Parts: sequence; C-alpha cells; structure tokens
Amino acid sequence: MSFRLQPPAPARPNRCQLFGPGSRPAIFAKMAASAADVINLDLEDSVAPSDKDIARANVIEAMSGVDWGTKTLSVRINGLDTPWWYRDVVDLLEKGGERLDLIMIPKVGCAEDLYAVDALVTAVERAMGRKKPIGFEVIIESAAGISHVEEIAKGSPRLQAMSLGAADFAASMGMQTTGIGGTQENYYMLREGAKSWSDPWHWAQAAIVAACRTHGILPVDGPFGDFSDDEGFRAQALRSATLGMVGKWAIHPKQVTLANEIFTPSDAAVAEAREILAAMDAAKARGEGATVYKGRLVDIASIKQAEVIVRQAELIAG
Repeated sequence: MSFRLQPPAPARPNRCQLFGPGSRPAIFAKMAASAADVINLDLEDSVAPSDKDIARANVIEAMSGVDWGTKTLSVRINGLDTPWWYRDVVDLLEKGGERLDLIMIPKVGCAEDLYAVDALVTAVERAMGRKKPIGFEVIIESAAGISHVEEIAKGSPRLQAMSLGAADFAASMGMQTTGIGGTQENYYMLREGAKSWSDPWHWAQAAIVAACRTHGILPVDGPFGDFSDDEGFRAQALRSATLGMVGKWAIHPKQVTLANEIFTPSDAAVAEAREILAAMDAAKARGEGATVYKGRLVDIASIKQAEVIVRQAELIAG
C-alpha cells in the first residue's frame, strides 16, 4: 500500500439515481416520492433545443417548490460544447436557492472541462454569498474522457461522483451498436459451436472504478436503455456492483427498486461480513494474523473486504 492513502468517497447513499426531463414538471413530485437516493433533473439530452429555457425555469422553480426530503438533488446541465451550459449554471445558482446539491456535467473529456465549470460556479457562489458549496458529478461519454479518466477524477475538489454514459461513449468509440448498456449481439466468443456473450463495457467501467477509488469519488453505473428487460438490468447492475460501483441510474421508475435491491448488501452478506470481522478479532487476540472461517482462509485483506460491506450497510441504514 502506498503511503498516500486512498481518500474516502462521500459518505452518502447512492444506490439509485433517478432521471427525469426538466421539461416534464408533472413528474417531479413523483420522483421526490420515489425510493431513489439521488434525483437527477435533466436539462440536456432528454430536453429538446426549443424547450431548454422552459426546462431550466421548471427546474429552478421545483428546487424550492417540491419537497425533496433528504434526497441528494442534482441537475444535469448541457454540455460545454453548447450555447446553453453557462446559462444553466448561472441561473441555477443565482435563482435556485440553496437546495441544489450537485451539478452533473456531461461529456467531460479532460480535466480542463471541470476547471471551466468550477471557475464559473465559484464566481457565482462568491457573488451570491452562497453558504453551501455545489458538488459535481461527471459523465464519461467519449474516447477522450476514458483516456483522461484519472486526470478528470482529480480535476476538482468539488467532484463527488462519476458515471459511464454508454450511448455517447459507444458513438465516440465507433462501436457498431445502438444498445445502451448490457450485452451486445455481435460481441461474443465462440467455442465448440456455442456462443458466449461478454461485457463490452467492462474495461471502461473498471477504469472508472480505479480512478474514482484512487481519488475518493463515487463510481456509479450509468443507464440501461431497455427498461422492459428487468433481468438484463439486474445482470448489468450485479456485474457493476461486483466491480466496485456503488449504484446505478434509473431512466424509468421501475428500475429504482431493482437498483436499490442490488446495491443494498443482503442481510446474509452483512451477517457473514460481521462474522469475518469477529473471527479476525479473535485471531488477533490470539496473536494470529489469519484464521479459518467456514473452511477458507481469512486475513487482514479479508477485514478490509468485510468492512466495505458493513460500512455500506450502515450508511444505507443511517
């Protein structure tokens, strides 16, 4: 282990991020009443160019007009290559009050993109005398973004979370697919005449998890486009959780329950983790650095693994 320890990620639940277009204010109250940990009101891809101004006004009104409870409230602004993003930032911070927690920045390709938004946010915060600093989320959606993922992860002290945007990422990479997440029909191996489908997003997700964990950022799985395929969503979410991601986007309300279920450690997993910690405590009391638990070796590394599960469960319960 390097003497430069990994900083901890923000200590808040992030099992599910529920998205909704800023142009549909009728659904905001339902989103607030959902079981999602994070609400993402969208000003970007789900809003037509002709609706950008009204969507922004809807979101600003909803910040104080809707009871969001203890949920983390985030707004996805437009990309830095558009004429809308600066007005999104300025209006959200000047007119939206103090309820907003995060700004989600799409299509981040380099650390300088974060610097640009950070500079504008800082100026508005100081001008307005805002007491609560705004945090950032970013989406990796391009070849440039994944190439610079570690620089992006340390690009701003405001950064709290990072996701993979599969659709734009696939387009940027020139991938021959129109799917958003999940397995892809032509991405398979053949052995003895039998096809086996692997995960085309795995390497990018692993890179994001590594960069996030290095710099104390929450790695979050992005969207799964086919909201009629519960088992496909479940399979991808389980892979992402195994990789170290803490949650997943929901682009349909039915996906919220699935995400919460998968990213909440089961009672059995928590009980086993606590038993491992107890077994290691007993071993240390005997002066031993390892012991046997249910027929398998556990040691100091096992403590760290078990502590991850217990901390996650306690955070969610709290």
